[in-house]
Amino acid sequence: MIIATVKKGKPELRKKVMPAVVIRQRKPFRRKDGVFIYFEDNAGVIVNNKGEMKGSAITGPVAKECADLWPRIASNASSIA
Repeated sequence: MIIATVKKGKPELRKKVMPAVVIRQRKPFRRKDGVFIYFEDNAGVIVNNKGEMKGSAITGPVAKECADLWPRIASNASSIA
């Protein structure tokens, strides 16, 4: 979990500092099996202090590592990569 500024979204949420979880990143990272994975864009979801999503849907894939750590985010993901 990180503290981030909202760049896109509803006007009442934009320009506010909130806790978030990174679900995709452009920088390649190495998985334990040796495979390097990276995504087309950087993305995160806003969460509360308990780790529950503030939104209701996630567009695009979610990293498997994120889905393992945050099961509530994984349940709303359309696909897990």
